Amino acid sequence: MEIVEGIGIGVAVILAALLILFVRRALVTRSGGIIRLSVRVSTMLDGRGWSPGFGRFAGDELRWYRMFSFALRPKRVLSRKGLAVERRRLPEGQERLSMPADWVILRCTIHHAPVEIAMARSTVTGFLSWLEAAPPGAVSPRMASQDWPAA
Repeated sequence: MEIVEGIGIGVAVILAALLILFVRRALVTRSGGIIRLSVRVSTMLDGRGWSPGFGRFAGDELRWYRMFSFALRPKRVLSRKGLAVERRRLPEGQERLSMPADWVILRCTIHHAPVEIAMARSTVTGFLSWLEAAPPGAVSPRMASQDWPAA
């Protein structure tokens, strides 16, 4: 009987964790402006280190939340003011296995620190429009390369 109780408690804990993940995502996404977005959190191995999540536009910030996290706060915040896109490329090698085929990887710098983000090709246009749409009187971030290859 103790084994059955242990299995039951284990299943209940797993179901509770899944419920918390769904409630967290519902709380974060309730105001809209959400995109699927992966961020490269580690560059130790080529093609590895990508973490799936979703981004939420909030004014001059893109707030990135990990997909499988219990935190209500974003894991990373990208401010439009210090963000510049250096180049874009298609997934290569191991990256093709960790993200959908129609995704594009953007190499950006934020206050001179490199960051790589990946998103659907259809989302890139909206992201670049948000990046260039600075409020009146603000300096629009520069695009490092305007002659990108077709992705």
